[in-house]
Amino acid sequence: MIIQKLPFQLFAASLLAVFVAAGCGPSSDDAGKLTDADKAKSGSAGKKSPVKLEFVTNGVSDFWKIAKAGIGAAEKADPALSVEFKQPPDGTPDQQRQIIEDALTNGVQGIAISVKIPKDQTQYLNDVAKKVPIVTQDSDAPDSARSCYIGTDNVAAGRQAGEEIKKALPNGGKIMLFVGNLDSANSKERKAGIEEAIKGTKITIVDTRTDDGIADRAKANVADMIVKNPDLACLVGIYSYNGPQILGALKDAGKLGKIKVVCFDEQAETIAGIKDGWVSATVVQQPFEFGKQACEMLAKLVRKEKADIPANKQIIVPTKVIDKSSVDEFKKNYDAMMQGS
Repeated sequence: MIIQKLPFQLFAASLLAVFVAAGCGPSSDDAGKLTDADKAKSGSAGKKSPVKLEFVTNGVSDFWKIAKAGIGAAEKADPALSVEFKQPPDGTPDQQRQIIEDALTNGVQGIAISVKIPKDQTQYLNDVAKKVPIVTQDSDAPDSARSCYIGTDNVAAGRQAGEEIKKALPNGGKIMLFVGNLDSANSKERKAGIEEAIKGTKITIVDTRTDDGIADRAKANVADMIVKNPDLACLVGIYSYNGPQILGALKDAGKLGKIKVVCFDEQAETIAGIKDGWVSATVVQQPFEFGKQACEMLAKLVRKEKADIPANKQIIVPTKVIDKSSVDEFKKNYDAMMQGS
């Protein structure tokens, strides 16, 4: 009995398999008609899933043009990646928050942000992190639920600036610090690094003046302080735009070359100032890498790919000192990088 039924059972099973295949899958003629979206979903095309990100700065500055070039490099390497680049006009936490709210409404899947005031923004960032991955770049909020920080070790960068101040003032002297604000992590840490480096020397910090990121105010601060303190030996610009504003105020006062200048970042005026001998040195970051690596990291997090985030959740992008001896090579490499982005 069993011997008689077995051939029929095999035939029935084979016939059922044919019908299932015909009903559930495309024919050989239809296979070529799968859309790119279908292929991407199935992985047959080897394409990455689309990712939409938002990159939020802490204000408006030429510094961020370099980060934007890095974002462009990330998009070029990953055609499925789309990044909106946003700069809050006044650089306030409220403006950053509104940008993020608009981005979430528009379906953004991940956010990279330079945090303006960590203590005031941490809870909000925690709330956002429940919805999409967050990466901090340039300025961190270490107590927040961000996935990681990508940027400078700002204490180490401050130490580098401090060493350059010591070179500029081997016999000591009075210095002034200029910065947008002292609430951001990067400004606090750079100042701490400078203080650490000059500790035990004859160099003294007269004061630190803030400008809230307003260029005219930054320049006015310098003009005011060099009048009130005619014995200042060195002016230190902690944010990228401070260097150019220091140079502008010194030029107006006829004191270029009479007071040393040490600053941060690679603003065109700062680099020209080094070539002309008005700036002793500048500590440059790599904002190109901030843009590129932050977007690459977020894309991995959104796609749930392996992200290789360190245990301390910090990915440090090294800084370097540019002075008279290295400025020409730096400018050449910088121009090539910007043109290739």
